[in-house]
Amino acid sequence: MSRVDELITELCPEGVPYRSVTGLADYIRGVTYNKNDEQADGPIGVFRANNISLASNTLNFDDLKRVSSNVRVRENQRLREGDILICAGSGSKAHIGKVAYIYEDLSETFGGFMGVIRTRGEVQPRYLFHILTGGEFLKYLGGALSTTTINNLNIGVLNGFRIPVPPLEVQREIVRILDHFTELEAELEAELEAELEARRLQYAFYRDQLLTFPEAGGVRRVPMGDFATLVRGNGMPKTDFTDEGVPAIHYGQIYTYYGAFATISKSFVSASTASKLAKVDPGDIVITNTSENLDDVCKAVAWLGSEPAVTGGHATVIKHGENPKFLAYYFQTSEFGTAKRMHATGTKVIDVSAKGLAKIEIPLPPREEQDRIVAILDKFDALVNDLSIGLPAELNARRKQYEYYRDKLLTFEEAAA
Repeated sequence: MSRVDELITELCPEGVPYRSVTGLADYIRGVTYNKNDEQADGPIGVFRANNISLASNTLNFDDLKRVSSNVRVRENQRLREGDILICAGSGSKAHIGKVAYIYEDLSETFGGFMGVIRTRGEVQPRYLFHILTGGEFLKYLGGALSTTTINNLNIGVLNGFRIPVPPLEVQREIVRILDHFTELEAELEAELEAELEARRLQYAFYRDQLLTFPEAGGVRRVPMGDFATLVRGNGMPKTDFTDEGVPAIHYGQIYTYYGAFATISKSFVSASTASKLAKVDPGDIVITNTSENLDDVCKAVAWLGSEPAVTGGHATVIKHGENPKFLAYYFQTSEFGTAKRMHATGTKVIDVSAKGLAKIEIPLPPREEQDRIVAILDKFDALVNDLSIGLPAELNARRKQYEYYRDKLLTFEEAAA
C-alpha cells in the first residue's frame, strides 16, 4: 500500500468532498491595455497567452510585453508565489485553459485574456495546478466552451468545475509524488530531446551527402525553369477556408504545419473559389516565395494527395516529371539554401520570385537513382519524425505515463453529501 493509500484509509476512508474551484480560490482577470500603451522600455511587464509554453505548462519571458505607467494595475494583479496563471480568452479552444505555476513573487502582471487562480488555504496551490493540467479539466472545458470566435473562461465557467478536496496532508503527499515524477520526466525528456536533436543533425548530414553530386560525377544540373513549369499563386486569404471542399495549401501552413510532403491538406476551399486559384496536381511541389528571414524562404511541400489541390499567394507551384519526394528533400539541403540566397531580395520581407526560382540549377540523376535516394531518406525521416516509432515515440510514451499516474492519483471516491 502506498503512502497516499495509507493516508486516505486513515483520514478519509468514506471518500472526499468535491467543491467548485471558485469556492476554494479567487479568480482574478488581467489588465486591459491597447497598442498605444506598449513601449519597448515600459515600466510594467505584461504576460500574455503566448508566454505559457503549451508543451510543458511553464512560463517563458521571451515575448514579454512592456507597457507605460498609464496602464492601471491593481495590487492583486501582481503575480505572487503560488498563483496559477491561466489563458482565459482565445480564439482557439486548444489554447484556452493552459496554465503556468508561479514559483515566486513577480513584479509583472498579466493581460486581459489571462487570469490568475489564487487559492485561499483549503487547497494546496500545487495540488490545484496538477488538477488543472489533468484530463478531467481539459475534458470539462471541451464541453463548457463552445463558441467559434473568442472563447471566454470566465468565473461562471470555472464555477462549474468541481474538484476533489482531500485533507491537506493527502494533498501534500500527492504533490510530492507528482513533482518528483515531473522532475524525473523532465530529466529523461531532456536526455531524449538531446538524442533526438543529434539524430536530426545526423539525418541532415546524410541527406546533404546523398543529395550532393560532384560536378565530375556525371549528374546533370538543370535550371528549374528548363525541366519544370512554375505557376505563381495568387489570392486565397484564410477567410476563403471552408470545413470541406477542395484541398487548399496556404503558404503560411507550409512553414507551420507541413513537412516535406503531404497527402492530406489542413484546409479546404469551395469549388468556386478553387477555380480561381493555382492548381496543384498530385506530385506537384508547392514552394513559398515570401518569408521574414532567409532560412525559411522557399520552404517546400510535395503534394501527394489522391486529388488535385489549390494554393494561393506567396507560393509557386512546380510542375515537373521527377520524383516529387526527391525534389522536396533536395529543397531542404544546404546546397539549395546557398542557391536560393543568390536570388533573394528584400530586407524585412524576403522574396524569391518564380523567375528567380527558375534560374536555380537542380541536380537530376536518373529516375531510378532518385527513387533509391528517396527510399533511404524516407527511413531516416520516419525514424526522426514519426511518432509511432523511434525516439519521438519514447518521448510520447513518457508523457502518457505521467498523465496516467497524475490522473490516477487525482481520482477519489466522492463522500456522501
